[in-house]
Formats: sequence, C-alpha cells, structure tokens
Amino acid sequence: MLIAGYSLWSAAVTVLALLVYMYMIINVGVARGKTGIQAPAMTGAPELERAVRVHSNTLEAMPVFLVGLWLATMYFSPAFPVMAWLPAVLALIWCIGRIIYMQAYMAAPEKRSTGYLISALPMVVNLILGVVGMVSAFIAASA
Repeated sequence: MLIAGYSLWSAAVTVLALLVYMYMIINVGVARGKTGIQAPAMTGAPELERAVRVHSNTLEAMPVFLVGLWLATMYFSPAFPVMAWLPAVLALIWCIGRIIYMQAYMAAPEKRSTGYLISALPMVVNLILGVVGMVSAFIAASA
C-alpha cells in the first residue's frame, strides 16, 4: 500500500506537468493574439518565437521526463521503499524548472540556463533511478 501511495504522487505530478505544458500552449496562443501572427506562421515577432521555442523545448523533453518518472516509480520505488518518494519529488522539481525556464526564456532567452538545468537534472536522475530499479528487479527475479 505504501508504494501505491507514491504511485499516486507520481500520477499527481504527471497531471501537474501536463498542466504546465498546457499553459505553454496557451502562452503561444496569447503571443499569436498580441502579435497578430496567424498559424501556420511561426516567425516574425520575437515574443511569438520565444513562446513557440519554450513550448517546443518542453515537448521535446516530455518523453524522457515521463518515461523516467514512471520507470523510477514502477521499479525504483518498490526496490528502495525508504526512498519511494524520490521520483515524484524529482518530477515536481522538473515542473518548477520548466516554469522558471519559461519565464526566463520569455524575458531574455540568454537567461534560460538556470531553468533548463533545474529541469534537466531531475529528469536524468529519474531515468537513472528507473534503470537502477530495473536492474534490481532483474537481479531479484534471477536469484
């Protein structure tokens, strides 16, 4: 039951990540409205181009983020129950990092690095935790 609780936290953070992403989609629409640039055009105003890049960059990171989160939740958490909370907390940090990234990129693209690093590190760590958990499960199944 303890692990199921942590799966629920990972599910909740997954929903939060999707809400952050949906906000970025809306941000592109708002930028289109402010600049008057209609789809399918993607260029012509820095505000729109930045909003599109934030949205695209986050979309590019989502598969690694989500797969890492759920591999860590499914394999690391049961193998290391004392640290079962870690995948969800790392995912929450990823969400915070993406928000910081978005705000910095929209204000001045050269200042996006902090938000990128805040989101990249937990994404990679969750992927590593997932692999560690999978190896642990494989070893336990082979014993």
